[in-house]
Amino acid sequence: MALATRTDRRPSMTRTIWDSSVGKKTVMAVSGLVMLLYLVVHMLGNLKIFFGADEFNHYAHWLRTLGEPFLHYEWALWIVRLVLAAAVVLHAVSAYQLSRRDIRARPAKYVHRRPRAGYATRTMRWGGIILGLFIVWHILDLTTGTAHPGGFQPGHPYQNVVDTFSTWYGNTVYIAAVLALGFHVRHGFWSAAQTLGAGNAARDRALKALADALALVLTLGFISVPVAVMTGVVS
Repeated sequence: MALATRTDRRPSMTRTIWDSSVGKKTVMAVSGLVMLLYLVVHMLGNLKIFFGADEFNHYAHWLRTLGEPFLHYEWALWIVRLVLAAAVVLHAVSAYQLSRRDIRARPAKYVHRRPRAGYATRTMRWGGIILGLFIVWHILDLTTGTAHPGGFQPGHPYQNVVDTFSTWYGNTVYIAAVLALGFHVRHGFWSAAQTLGAGNAARDRALKALADALALVLTLGFISVPVAVMTGVVS
């Protein structure tokens, strides 16, 4: 007589967490904070362009030699890229699945709309789409040079940045994306704090103020570069 075999395996803890709404929100919060940390560092690096071509190009070269001799040339940079790519994918997939789950949970539209919730949701959703498209364009423009408006010069990021922001469409795309980023960070940081349990009635005001400050600093910091090129401060 053959022994009966069990086919109803229990899902792993990782799968259980991922399948839950709380788990997806936690993934969104953690991946969002990883991207926020990168954005702060990236903005500070971008501001080195105000110290001249030699300083900016040297900084870009240093990024590629970071960790040497323990790491090979560009390994540290590729590790950062892979971590960031994983964060972006996890963030986007979690957001999409949560959105679909929310739609399925309430197929009928509300009789009375909730303007604030609707505004925040639309801002995050469309802001995320805009930022996703911008990331692709930004890589093709200043990393691979595929969509660069001038003659892309590997190893000369200063001149490449100036070339991009010497065009009206380069400025338009970049500034629109940065404004979307500001709104995304403003709402996303506060939401992440709530998801991770850092928010409460006593800290909500401080967290919202910090979210506003981060969004403002990042927006002004990133926009300062194309504005400087447009006005001739950087040339």
